[in-house]
Amino acid sequence: MTRFLFLLPLALLATVPHAQQTKSRLGIVNVQQAVKALPESKAYLDLNSKVAADLAAKEKALSELNAKAGATRSAADRAALTKAQQAYSAARADYAKRIDTTFAPLATKLNAAVAKVAKANGYSVVLDEQVAAQTSLVVYANESATNLTQAVIKSLK
Repeated sequence: MTRFLFLLPLALLATVPHAQQTKSRLGIVNVQQAVKALPESKAYLDLNSKVAADLAAKEKALSELNAKAGATRSAADRAALTKAQQAYSAARADYAKRIDTTFAPLATKLNAAVAKVAKANGYSVVLDEQVAAQTSLVVYANESATNLTQAVIKSLK
């Protein structure tokens, strides 16, 4: 009986799946930098900057209306604030659709280039550098070993 208990852990260790033993490589790409390198990205980049400026102006106006409505507490000011908030939400949704439509062909081309570079260099997963940094998804990355941005840009040209 003791011999069986001794052999059981060894038998379990021998059955560890081999898939867990393979090395996975993680890469990062600065997507914004790669998009800027695309020759056909001018319309997307122009729209992005226009949207950012317009939404910033609308946010400033909303902030001013909010302060005024808070100070006066009048029904007219609160109604104006509500109307401005609805207009801002509608504009933001419209801009999001326009940006998505403009970015779709660029994303297709960019994703294909990233996949090609990743496969050629043995990477299993590639993350957007900006998203990974904002979400703290990646705590540490050796830039020289994981950054595929220049290879993707070269592939796009």
